[in-house]
Amino acid sequence: MERNADGTVVSVQRVIRAPAGSIFAIVANAARHPEFDGSGQVVKAKPGAPERLSLGSTFGMSMKLGVPYTTANTVIEFEPDRRIAWQTRLSGPLGKLLGGRIWRYELEGTDEGTTVTESWDLREDKQGFLLKHGPVGAQMADNMTKSLERLAALTEPSAHTT
Repeated sequence: MERNADGTVVSVQRVIRAPAGSIFAIVANAARHPEFDGSGQVVKAKPGAPERLSLGSTFGMSMKLGVPYTTANTVIEFEPDRRIAWQTRLSGPLGKLLGGRIWRYELEGTDEGTTVTESWDLREDKQGFLLKHGPVGAQMADNMTKSLERLAALTEPSAHTT
């Protein structure tokens, strides 16, 4: 886990033995987010999510953390096979008061495959000052580590393939 100096960005990294394009295809498809979510909170993409995200795309997600809730997300960074980031807020009127965190995936080709960095960026989050302290960052790092493990399982060739 890496944390920037003021604690507002937490990142984890993993080398996945797969091409960046294969990994990006999954991350850029909102319907596939429940497959690799390591938090157990992502239930499904809301109807109307584009099949492939792009800069400016919006998509809703059904979530559950004890109780069900919905997020509204906007893709704010997009470089095919290299970088994607979306900003998340609560759906509806509460979205003006709660949220603003950014989920970012950066991919870089290496000799071993692709180095994938996932980041949880609170610099624009309305609760960032509260979330950056305490155990939340470490919990997010654990969840992101699980997400990268799941992305690896979805994209790496099986050891049993002949």
